[in-house]
Amino acid sequence: QVQLVESGGRLVQAGGSLRLSCAASGRTFSAYTMGWFRQAPGKEREFVASISKSGNSTYYTDSAKGRFTISRDNAKNTVYLQMNNLNPEDTAVYYCAADFRARGVAITASLYDYWGQGTQVIVSS
Repeated sequence: QVQLVESGGRLVQAGGSLRLSCAASGRTFSAYTMGWFRQAPGKEREFVASISKSGNSTYYTDSAKGRFTISRDNAKNTVYLQMNNLNPEDTAVYYCAADFRARGVAITASLYDYWGQGTQVIVSS
């Protein structure tokens, strides 16, 4: 069992930056591929970014490339999502998730084993 707790979401102006954190507890953090997803009002949950167990591989959705950076600190059991140049379309609840079986990165939500409760990001224009 893994418990995930996101933090860092808040109201920010367009063009601003945020760093989201996801603290994990329970089983060995480094055994999990980690991912960030988001869900905007009235929309389905969508993939944002993923990072492999070691942190050597990352993958981003097209809208996040060049603006967002996913990273992890296995010593601190934490995964981060640095978000720059935010725009109103980034407004959503952001969730982190852990996937035990993935061999690298993982982009499919249904394959993730554990989810956090989410943190709200609101980008004002």
